[in-house]
This record gives sequence, structure tokens and C-alpha cells, in this order.
Amino acid sequence: MNLMLSFIWVALTGSMYYSNFLFGFLLGFAILWIMNKNEADQRYFYRVPKTVSFILFFLWEMIVANVQVAYDVITPKFFIKPAIVKYPMDAKTDLEINLLSTFISLTPGTLILDVSEDKKTLFIHVMYMKSKEQFVSTLKNNVERRLLELLR
Repeated sequence: MNLMLSFIWVALTGSMYYSNFLFGFLLGFAILWIMNKNEADQRYFYRVPKTVSFILFFLWEMIVANVQVAYDVITPKFFIKPAIVKYPMDAKTDLEINLLSTFISLTPGTLILDVSEDKKTLFIHVMYMKSKEQFVSTLKNNVERRLLELLR
């Protein structure tokens, strides 16, 4: 419904720019929020900001990882400390596991090697390992927690 309101806004204004579409999306979000203020099901109004937050967080993580890999490539000294990490997941469904492993693999310097038979553990190859405990904690508290908040 919000996307439809955004496209209606773009059609009414006659201006097909990203900023105009974004403004129409925010305007539609506000209209829907005002109209649904008294209803019990408010999940949409919590998920949209969390989705935007997750996308911005993930883009920031990708930029940082890309800079780290690029710096390592262009400098004469290698900073690579590869490791394989056994990561215990909170994700239960196939969709959650698939999305989590995709987001981890999209970040440069990490690669999913395998998922355990019981679907409770991921095996991750990491290029820049400082501390396994810190890596697992960061992944669990940042990526997995945010992703599961969106999906559940």
C-alpha cells in the first residue's frame, strides 16, 4: 500500500526522481500510520524503520570491509590472519539461515563454508581474525540480531 501511495505521489507531481519517490514513500508512511493508529496490528510501522536501519548498517559494514581488503591489497605488507570459525546460530528456519549466510558472505573477507547437519552451526572462513570470541559476539549482536528482528 505504501509503495502504491509513493507511485501515486510521483504520478501526481510528474517528477520521477529518487528524492521525490522517497518523499512520497515517507508521506505515504505517515498517512498509513495516522490511519492505523488505533488498530492492534502495528508490525509494518516497526519493520520499515528497522529495515532501513539494517540496510544502512549493512552498507556501512560493506564499506568498512571493502576498505580493509583494498588497503591490504595495495600495501606491501599483508595483514591477513585467516581462520575458520564455528558460529552457533539463533536462526531456525531455512529462510533465516539462508539470509544470514548470504549477508555474511556478501561482506568482503568472510565466506560461508558449510551449515551443520542439525542447522544450528555455520562454518565461516574469515580473512582478518583478531579474536574468535569478538567475531562471534559482533556477528551475533549486530547482523543476526537485526536480521531476526526483521524476519520474526
